[in-house]
Amino acid sequence: MAQTIPKLMQEMAEKHPRVAAQMSKDEQGTFISRSFEELYREVSSFAAGLQKLKVKRGDHVGLISENRAEWFVSDLALLSLGAADVPRGNDSMAQELAYILGFSECSLVIVENEEQLKKVYSVKDQIPSIKHFLVLDPNFDSFNSIDTGRIKISTYAEVRDAGKSLLEKHPELIEKEIEQGKADDTCTIIFTSGTTGEPKGVVLSHNNFLHQVSCIPSVLDVTPGDIWICVLPVWHSFERIVQYLALGSASTLAYSKPIGQIMLADMAVIKPQWMASVPRIWEAVRAGIYRKIKQEGGIKLLMFNFFVAVGGSHKRMADRIFGRAPQFKPRSRVLELSLNFLPYMLLSPLKLLGNALVFKKIKTKLGGRFIAGVSGGGALPPSVDSFFGSAGILLLEGYGLTETAPVLAVRSQFNPVPGTVGPMLAETECRIIGEKGEPLPAGSMGLITVRGPQVMSGYYKKPELTAKILSEDGWLNTGDLGKLTLRGELKITGRAKDTIVLLGGENIEPLPIEQKITESEYIDTAVVVGQDQKYLAALIIPNTDAVERFADENHIPYNQPSDLLASDDVRELMDGEINSLVNGRTGFRVFERVYRFAILKKPFEIGEELSAKQEIKRHVIADKYSDEIASLFE
Repeated sequence: MAQTIPKLMQEMAEKHPRVAAQMSKDEQGTFISRSFEELYREVSSFAAGLQKLKVKRGDHVGLISENRAEWFVSDLALLSLGAADVPRGNDSMAQELAYILGFSECSLVIVENEEQLKKVYSVKDQIPSIKHFLVLDPNFDSFNSIDTGRIKISTYAEVRDAGKSLLEKHPELIEKEIEQGKADDTCTIIFTSGTTGEPKGVVLSHNNFLHQVSCIPSVLDVTPGDIWICVLPVWHSFERIVQYLALGSASTLAYSKPIGQIMLADMAVIKPQWMASVPRIWEAVRAGIYRKIKQEGGIKLLMFNFFVAVGGSHKRMADRIFGRAPQFKPRSRVLELSLNFLPYMLLSPLKLLGNALVFKKIKTKLGGRFIAGVSGGGALPPSVDSFFGSAGILLLEGYGLTETAPVLAVRSQFNPVPGTVGPMLAETECRIIGEKGEPLPAGSMGLITVRGPQVMSGYYKKPELTAKILSEDGWLNTGDLGKLTLRGELKITGRAKDTIVLLGGENIEPLPIEQKITESEYIDTAVVVGQDQKYLAALIIPNTDAVERFADENHIPYNQPSDLLASDDVRELMDGEINSLVNGRTGFRVFERVYRFAILKKPFEIGEELSAKQEIKRHVIADKYSDEIASLFE
């Protein structure tokens, strides 16, 4: 494989010039394609224009934008010149951007639109290195509304067109720049949000990303022309590796939004084979399906529930028969086959009937050509994993960190082991260690440490923080808890720092409890709390639509939703749901049960209680809802 990402782009433009590299919507909402050959020309022109703006090898350039075609062009153009981008999303606060762009000494900042321009411009005095802004939005024309002062402002089109003219005189200009690139050159500095203190800049090289691209064919069968529907924030490392994976496999990036109606409408049009997503997207799809079926009710609801149960049983048996069940202790293959083969055969006709009557419709909503979704950026709830497995829709859970660019492991398309994130990628080592740093055997839970070609070189200008997480011999402390199967698949069990320790000394992982609670149709989100307390409690975000339907069906009067959520009837409903899901029968010990809860009336928001990947920010919730949490333990 090529040593740098721009060299990989060159190869794909030569081998697959007519294959679509990108699909994005025009002003009328119609998807327009750009081939790999056209992508290379666009990147070369934009890179030449950036060179005219004095961007050079080793520079750091801010890139503040959401997912769009111009983001990938900007990224590839900067890398072609030997520069590194410093990406961030549009939801970043001005002071946060001031620190990141100033600390990384960016002289040029590329922003998506006028809103982002004004945001960064408002803190320009805190970024002494900044000299130039570049706006991607083709509709931007508000130069006069901004007092530019010492800082210049250009548009994407201006820079690209200037570069195109330059290439007419010097056609080999960018090719020569690309040729100078090395595998260990810095590709990007991605700043993690950080739970405390200042954000940390993760320094990642071309090789960190390209190692993963070279490994992917062993776990995913992505072929030239396959379509990825892109819905995640591209400045995060998960969506970013998808961009490079598409580049390396000559597949197509189609840009959409992580909003149910938009995403499903786009899937019906473009008929994608693949989607990288966070668990909350699949949770939302599952919830939407159940909501629609329950509204229809009657025989359709009974038939749906029956075939989901059949599909789930059939898949569990198939996993045992074909050796896909996770093994933490030795098991007899002969016994597994003898116990599961006959029931599997008997259920097969019903499974086929369920496919024809129920599950085919779900697959059609995903475009009809869907092969698999790759879920990352957080733990995939077992109920969601099980539901789509029952429906015959393949979800492949992966695992990684920004510090590992990000993929460490992913469930293989060819041998998907449910309940795990699959085996480590090639050349990646995983070691589970105990409290004293001792290696633990398969089946034992401990701290996950990893070593491999995708691990970062360190945090930018933070050697003391790097030393805390990365050992001299290359072992990275992930901060996650997990255990390995006998065959080397990894199961994630929680975050070491999320572990709740009760007054009695019991150590509890909140994630499995939260996942179980949110199996309720009436509960969207649950956050378990109880550090240094006698018992566990929870903050609950209700599904207001489902709760209102419950009230209507049971003739519960209310004036507005907030009154309903505060009613004794809804508290009784939530109490019953939590107790029916988290108890001894469902595998939870006495001290793992939730004894009190508070119902929050406002959903968590991205940029507040949720990260851009829609992960719960526990430290923010603990601070923001400190009064509510305190009342649960009075």
